[in-house]
Amino acid sequence: MQLRGVRKAYNAGTPIETEVLHGIDLTLHKGEFCAVMGPSGSGKSTLLNIVGLLDRPTAGTLAVCGEETTTLDDRSLTRLRGHSIGFVFQYHHLITAFSALENVMMPMLGAAGFPNEAMRQRAAALIDSVGLTPWRNNLAGNLSGGQQQRVALARALAMDPALLLADEPTGNLDSKSADEVFTLLRRFNREHGTTLLFVTHNAALAGRCDKIIQVIDGLVIG
Repeated sequence: MQLRGVRKAYNAGTPIETEVLHGIDLTLHKGEFCAVMGPSGSGKSTLLNIVGLLDRPTAGTLAVCGEETTTLDDRSLTRLRGHSIGFVFQYHHLITAFSALENVMMPMLGAAGFPNEAMRQRAAALIDSVGLTPWRNNLAGNLSGGQQQRVALARALAMDPALLLADEPTGNLDSKSADEVFTLLRRFNREHGTTLLFVTHNAALAGRCDKIIQVIDGLVIG
């Protein structure tokens, strides 16, 4: 993943235009586990939304998995995002009326349009890999916060993404659950070569990443 001169302004071209990112240059190599830190309002989430192809930069270029994205149309962006990028957020965003297994199947179902046994088997394997085998068929709403975040991680890995974006995934968890989720992220990074961008305020967890990027006032420092 590579950003060059990426800027992001809201209300561009109007009297209330506000630039949030001011020319970001950033390279994340394949298999790298990188922490992003900075105060609230510094532009971390905006940066993650752009890298995740959820938002477009106002200026600059962004290459994801070797593909330049800034000239792609919405359909092509959706395709690339669906097949190459996984997301884990501070809040799990699970469908609480569905089982853990069904939640993990969702990205695969969205891509194929209908369920099949291969999807079910992959979802079950991912649930097993995050240590939730006994809870496969439990409704997501009946799981603990740490268990829900594990399901969210398994769901993010369903399409075997090359890039995983984690925005404060441990922010709502107690220290034990936070450590368990981080350990899972690190394990998947090492075992599968998944490139990982991890936004956190937790300096101890950030120190366990390959490198730390500081975002201050819309600029990358370090």
